Amino acid sequence: MTTTHLLYLHGFRSSPASAKARQMAAHVAKNHPELTFWCPQLPPSPRAAMHEVARGIAHWPHGTMAVIGSSLGGFYASWVARHAACPSVMINPAVDPARDLARYIGEQTTWQNPAERFYFLPEYIDELAALDTRGTPPAAAELVIIAKGDEVLDWREMAGRYPQAHQILQEGGDHALGNFADYIPRIAEFLQLIA
Repeated sequence: MTTTHLLYLHGFRSSPASAKARQMAAHVAKNHPELTFWCPQLPPSPRAAMHEVARGIAHWPHGTMAVIGSSLGGFYASWVARHAACPSVMINPAVDPARDLARYIGEQTTWQNPAERFYFLPEYIDELAALDTRGTPPAAAELVIIAKGDEVLDWREMAGRYPQAHQILQEGGDHALGNFADYIPRIAEFLQLIA
C-alpha cells in the first residue's frame, strides 16, 4: 500500500513548529511532493483534539492514509489508526497519559513559544482515559521508535505497550529524539510514501 495522505500529531505542550514535525514536513515537501501532509495544532482538550482530527481526515482515503505521532501524539496516533484502520508510526509514545499528565493540571506553556499559555483542565484526564486503546489489537501495521534514554517515559513500558509492532529500540537518546532525521528514511519506507 502506498501512502498518499499523512497525518502528523505533535506531543503535549508541542506544536507543528516542533523540530520533528518540521523535519517530516520538509522531507515530504522535498521527496514526496504528491503526498498530502497535515500537522494540525492540537487543542489541549483530548476530546476536542480528536474531534478536530476526525473532521480533518473525514474525506481522506483511509485505504492510503497513515499517521505519525510523537509522545502524546503517539497515544493519539494509536486511536486514529484504530478508527481509520491505517498504518501508524509512534515516536517515544505516551502509554498512560491519563496517569502521567495528572500532575500538569493547570496553566502550561508551549515548548516552541513560552509566551503562549494554555490551561490543562482536570476533565482532560477522563478524556484521555476514554481514548485509551490498550488491549485492542492494531488495525494495521505499526512501527514504534523508542529511545532507551528517554528521560520522560519508561522505554520498557513503551515497548511492552506495542508487542505486535515493528520496534526500533535506540540505545541512549532522549524524549525529543534529537536524531529523528536519521529515522525519516525508515519511516518513509515503512509507510511507502508516494513519490
